[in-house]
Amino acid sequence: MMNIIEINGFRAVVQYDPEIDMLRGEFIGLNGGADFYAKDIDSLRREGEISLQVFLDMCREDGVEPRKEYSGKFNLRVSPQLHAAVVTKAAADGKSLNQWVADVLDRSLHAY
Repeated sequence: MMNIIEINGFRAVVQYDPEIDMLRGEFIGLNGGADFYAKDIDSLRREGEISLQVFLDMCREDGVEPRKEYSGKFNLRVSPQLHAAVVTKAAADGKSLNQWVADVLDRSLHAY
């Protein structure tokens, strides 16, 4: 089960917060924070739309791009044993380490 909801083209991660007995959504990939709470999915979607609009309005007022930009680069730290195993698997598949990892990540996103 994926815990991601899309609202007006923006994605948010949804989790249950047992301390307040509510669902909590938090938009990801923004140049700031925008979260929202509700007891059920329909209400969560409505609250998300409100939270997102407030965030977008604030960005517009401040002249800030709402979406975070990504470079396409990130560091990954793994054990030396896993590193060696992944290099071996990539070579066996005829790919560079970078291409093999990118392919695995891409496939994992589309496995749902």
